[in-house]
Amino acid sequence: MKSKRPAIPYLGWMLVFTIVPLLMVLYYAFTDDNGAFTLNNFVNVADYSHIFLYSLYVALISTLICLVLAYPLSYSISRCSERKQRVIIMFLMVPMWMNFLLRVYSWVLILQSYGPLDTILQFFGIHVKLIGNTGAIVVGMVYEFLPFMILPLHAVMSKIDGSLIEAAQDLGCNAFYVFRKVIFPLSVPGIISGVTMVFVPTASTFLVAQYLGGDRLMIGDVIERVFQFNHNTGSAIAVVLMVVILGFLVCMNRFGDKEAVGK
Repeated sequence: MKSKRPAIPYLGWMLVFTIVPLLMVLYYAFTDDNGAFTLNNFVNVADYSHIFLYSLYVALISTLICLVLAYPLSYSISRCSERKQRVIIMFLMVPMWMNFLLRVYSWVLILQSYGPLDTILQFFGIHVKLIGNTGAIVVGMVYEFLPFMILPLHAVMSKIDGSLIEAAQDLGCNAFYVFRKVIFPLSVPGIISGVTMVFVPTASTFLVAQYLGGDRLMIGDVIERVFQFNHNTGSAIAVVLMVVILGFLVCMNRFGDKEAVGK
């Protein structure tokens, strides 16, 4: 029988840095300032329902854009030689070595009024507000989380046997049917993983909207601000967000299971 001792440090880490904080959030969410049980904190969450919907909307749009951009790019990379694949993936990951906040602030400098992009557009007579709107938030989200869509897609697509594609072509399938009957079905696990890895953080992240969205805030920003003066309401908002994300994960897992059994 294998020893379970190597798992002890991992279990200890999970207990201290995951389970205990989660229990604390649940405790504050269901209690008032005096420690008495209450559900009033969840009643207060209704005041932020519009921000919840807005956050889910931005997360959905950002995830779809990441999928549209990452899918053909991941497939193109997977068809390269292994050496080229490693080099391309390395260059895609280089921005991730930089601090998250610095990457967001770089877009502030790019999109700000009289910034480099605004100056170029004004030179061609195009006057448009590039920052302080939903579009700027989506741009920041896509930039931050696009690699999290590319990596799982590439990992799955690189394992697609090229002989299956050749066999489909030999049987008379054109490019569209090769994609529909071979490439897409085999890449579904990567799509599910990528969508999950992008949607979850984009729905809950903060700072991106604070720097790029002007007066627009996402639910992660609200949780941060509410926590500063009311731990109980902030915890209740966090619990609701966790439930929403958990529901999304369950749906994605069920979809993946159906695809796996060919239903």
